Amino acid sequence: MSLFSMPFVDSGVDTALHSVAAVVMVLTVAAAAFGFWKIHDMPINKAHKEQHHQIGLITALTWIGFIWHWVWVIAVIVAFVDGEKALRRIRDVWRENEPATEQTDVTVKEEQTNA
Repeated sequence: MSLFSMPFVDSGVDTALHSVAAVVMVLTVAAAAFGFWKIHDMPINKAHKEQHHQIGLITALTWIGFIWHWVWVIAVIVAFVDGEKALRRIRDVWRENEPATEQTDVTVKEEQTNA
C-alpha cells in the first residue's frame, strides 16, 4: 500500500459511501428548508390561534418577507404585540406622568358638577 493511496477508491464501498453522503446531504437541505418554512410561517399561525384582527396584513407581510426579510420582522411584531393593550399601557404611562395639580382640578370640577 502506497503512502498516497486512498482507501475505498474504485470499490463498491466507495459507491456506497457516496450514496450515503448524497442521502445525508439531501435530507439536511430538506430539513433546513422545512425549518425555515416553519419559522417563517410562525406569525400566520400565531395570528390564527389568537384570532387576530389583522390576519390578512400578517399573511401578506409574511409572504413578502420571503423576499425582503425585514418585512417578516414587522409581521412578527404585528402578530405578537397586542396593539390595543400596548396603546392602553402607553396611555396609562402618559397619565402617570401628568402633574398632580391637573388631576386635582379635574376632581374638583367633577365634585362641583355632581353637587
